[in-house]
Amino acid sequence: MLKKIKEIMAYRQMLESLVLTDLRTRYKGSFFGFLWTLLNPLLMLMIYSLVFKYVMRVQLENYTTYLFIGLIVWTLLSQSILSGAGAIIRNSGLVKKIYFPREILPLSVVLGGAVNFLFSLLILIPMLIINNISLGISILLFPGILLIYLLFVLSITMIVSSINVYFRDMEHISNILVMAWFYITPIVYTTDMIPDSLQSVFNLNPMKVVISSFHDMFFFNKLPNTGDLIYLICVTILLLIISSFLFKKLSRKFAEEI
Repeated sequence: MLKKIKEIMAYRQMLESLVLTDLRTRYKGSFFGFLWTLLNPLLMLMIYSLVFKYVMRVQLENYTTYLFIGLIVWTLLSQSILSGAGAIIRNSGLVKKIYFPREILPLSVVLGGAVNFLFSLLILIPMLIINNISLGISILLFPGILLIYLLFVLSITMIVSSINVYFRDMEHISNILVMAWFYITPIVYTTDMIPDSLQSVFNLNPMKVVISSFHDMFFFNKLPNTGDLIYLICVTILLLIISSFLFKKLSRKFAEEI
């Protein structure tokens, strides 16, 4: 693992170039360009707020802010998986012509998503100020929890992108699975709306831990649950081991398959 990290660091200029290329091509040809980084979460917020606040009547003070936090955190995962699924195929020319750590391809997509997420905070911070929501000591955990989350997202993106080289339907299946995953994660609703009989099942969802942790830090001004964080760390480590093994095994014939 350390050897692979050192190898990726040796190709950091290539990684930076791929991240910038991903950000440019994502909005290439659009009128608003990079402004879509801010417009996308705002438009999603308007739609979901209308449906769940005024139609489904979710009762929570400052619900719009609560919803926005969940949406920008979720978007990092969903965009990374859906865009990362085709990352290796899109860069088939590079894969066939030169050697580089193939992990750089899904990693560049995740880092691009992280940049978008950080830009979304430019909207969140004013929202917190306007709604008189103060940040407490729990915000000090933000860098650490974000790092764990990025590793979690990276491991899933590596799995999906490597399988998609051999099984192209994976990209379409991912769309359906991500949509289903969204609705079983407390983003548009609160955790206390989950029936008691299903709480234990929902607690197995790592994204419930992630979303709840960000809500705790930015909305409820309290420390995230320690047990939940330990569970998230364990799941992330397990996924990193599985994804690293699978990616290494499948990457041997990437050039032949694409």
